[in-house]
Amino acid sequence: MQADQKKALYEEATKELVSITEGETNVTALMATVSCILSEKFDYYFWTGFYVVDPNKQNELVVGPYQGTLGCLRIPIGRGVCGTAASTRETQLVADVHAFPGHIACDSRSNSEIVVPVVNADGQLIAVLDVDSVELNSFDEIDRVELETLMQRIFAQ
Repeated sequence: MQADQKKALYEEATKELVSITEGETNVTALMATVSCILSEKFDYYFWTGFYVVDPNKQNELVVGPYQGTLGCLRIPIGRGVCGTAASTRETQLVADVHAFPGHIACDSRSNSEIVVPVVNADGQLIAVLDVDSVELNSFDEIDRVELETLMQRIFAQ
């Protein structure tokens, strides 16, 4: 996909999401809506969803709203791509998940991945947005910037 096409799709998705979610405070509803819109908008997204910090087990992420095949139920913070994003609070942009140390294969068809930490208005980590693709090298700096900006707009207000 050309960079200008990708940017245009993100612009459309952002406009839709900001409009749809305006005034909504329920985090589950927000996550479900974000997962749905992003999954529908981007053909190269294979699995799109959230892993939420478990309030009862602060050292684990538990699967939240998503679109796609069956996800892992729990991921320890610090393990795999999602757990690394949660522990470092830095977006993980992975061209080939099979080369990522400690990768957790929830679906063996996934080949590349981007995981973005999601923080609330108080700066607390509440989840990570996980997007997988069946193709290698599906995600780039455009995806990183756009998804980080979108997560901040939706969840940190």
